[in-house]
Order: sequence, then C-alpha cells, then structure tokens
Amino acid sequence: MATTASAATPAPVSFIGKYLTFLLGRESYGVSVLKVREIIRLCPITPVPQMPDFVKGVVNLRGKIVPLMDLRLKFGLPLVAEHERSCIVVVEVQSPVGGKLNLGILVDGVEEVANLTPAELEPTPDFGSSLSTEYILGMAKIKGVVKTLLDIDRVVAAQTLKQIQPAARI
Repeated sequence: MATTASAATPAPVSFIGKYLTFLLGRESYGVSVLKVREIIRLCPITPVPQMPDFVKGVVNLRGKIVPLMDLRLKFGLPLVAEHERSCIVVVEVQSPVGGKLNLGILVDGVEEVANLTPAELEPTPDFGSSLSTEYILGMAKIKGVVKTLLDIDRVVAAQTLKQIQPAARI
C-alpha cells in the first residue's frame, strides 16, 4: 500500500536557500531571509482601533511607523505571556497597491538562520480540500525537527494588508 508521502512531489527548487526560523509556542516556522529586514526587541505597541484581532497595533521603528501582527492570533494558537525571548521580526511584504510594506510579526523567539538543501525540504502535506495551505511553502527537516516554511506574503494576504496600511500612516 503506497503512502501519501511517497506519492508527493518534491518541494520546488526555488525553496532552497536561507530561512530565518522562529518559534510560536513549541512549533517552529521559517521565512526566507530575503523577506527579513531586521529583528528587534519588544518595544511599546500603540493599539489602533478597528483592526483585526491579530493586528496588535503599530510600533515606532526609528521614526517609521510599522504595523505589528501577532502570528499566534493569526494562526489560532493559544496566547502566552510575552517573555525575554519574545521579539519582533520585521519583514517586507508585497503591498496590495503596489510596492512593498514593512510589517512586524510578533514571535516567541528566533532560532537560527538555516541554509536549506533539497534533502531537507518536503512539499506541503495534503490536508484535504477543506483546509487551506496556500500560505505554506513546504516543510523542512532540520536537525530532526520539522519546521513549517511560510510564504509571508500569503500569510498576511492582500485583504489584511488593505486593513493594515491605514495604521502605518498614523
């Protein structure tokens, strides 16, 4: 009897490269380092009214206002108290009106920058037609730990960015 994994196609070669890996709870995720602008400590967050729950507000990053998104809330994970390893990863995403937008994502801790090879990559598993996995690039096996590789542009989707952009212009 064939398993689904053996029938799966390999992860695209374009996913090979360096990824910043981070934690949300006990789960590991990764985003391409080409999308990461910087990693900063937690700083004061200014709430913005009428934003989706997962948008914590905005932060002042050296005079620039950057929207801040909590990936735990976006992914429906349980909330935990912020701690000394909690930080903000500033990523650059595609704006729905053209150009690029810096966005902070709140994470529980940064792990490492991993240079992924084809042997470490797997395609996104098939969870059935009722679950959307369009924001997952694939899975990586790093040192025996499975990490979910995120397409950060799709995680924050154009609809969300349209809601967030007014907050960045405060």
